[in-house]
This record gives sequence, C-alpha cells and structure tokens, in this order.
Amino acid sequence: MSAEESERDGLPFEPKTKRQKPPKAVSKPPAQPKTSEKKSIKQPPFSKEERAIPQVVSQRMIRRVAGFCGVPTALGITTLVVSYLLAIYSEIQLPPIAVLLVNMGLFGIGVLGITYGVLSASWDEERAGSLLGLGEFSTNWGRMVEVWRETRQKNV
Repeated sequence: MSAEESERDGLPFEPKTKRQKPPKAVSKPPAQPKTSEKKSIKQPPFSKEERAIPQVVSQRMIRRVAGFCGVPTALGITTLVVSYLLAIYSEIQLPPIAVLLVNMGLFGIGVLGITYGVLSASWDEERAGSLLGLGEFSTNWGRMVEVWRETRQKNV
C-alpha cells in the first residue's frame, strides 16, 4: 500500500480490506481443464453487502435530493402555470423568452440539486450532518475527486 493510499480516509461504508486481483493471463490460449479437475468459480471482489450503501445513508440522500431538486422543479412547473394563467385571465403579458429563461434556470437548479443532495448528505451512518450540508459537501467532493485521480493514475 502506498503512502498516498494510506493517508486517504475511506468511506464509512467502504470495505476495510481490499481483495487481491487475480494475475493477468499470459497471451497463451487457456488450457482446457480436465474433467476430473473442479472448475474454479470466480469470486467477485466484494460481496453485495460490502458494496451497498447503508439504508440510513441512502434515506438521508433521498431526503436531500427531494428537497434540493424537488423545490426548484416544483417552482419551475408553478412558473409555467402562473404565466399561462396570467396570459389567459389578466392583461399581463410576460415575454415568452423571460418565461423560458426562468424555467430553464429553475429546472437547471433542480438538476444540480440532485448532485448536491447526494454529496451534501453525511456518508457516516452515526452522524446526520448539518441542515445545508456545506461541510459534508466539501468532504464528499474531496473524496470523489481523490478517487477520480487514483483511477486516472491506474489507467495511465
């Protein structure tokens, strides 16, 4: 294990040990197993339970996504309805480009709210986190960027 990997804080629900990858096969064609030999079954690197996000953390993420995505999306739909009702039942005529830009902005904020909702949730099962989740967001964003960098270095 390198010094860089030992410094990285693992996710609270990340498996503590990593299984070794099987060595890559040489370019020779695979030998046919004899009928008397038992066929080896490939074991996945981690079990389904080890890879799963805990239920508490998952519910926390869903609540945050519902808030940070649902509110702007509902406002975008409400803006459409209100602009339609204003155009039909009153003499107020809103420019269509203004309605379009407001809706695009609100729906865009809703899309960003999905990402922010997941990253602003505390990934620690015992800690609920803050209301807006700014501290959790910076921690989780840092973890995500670090994993991207590690993956990029391995693939180079």
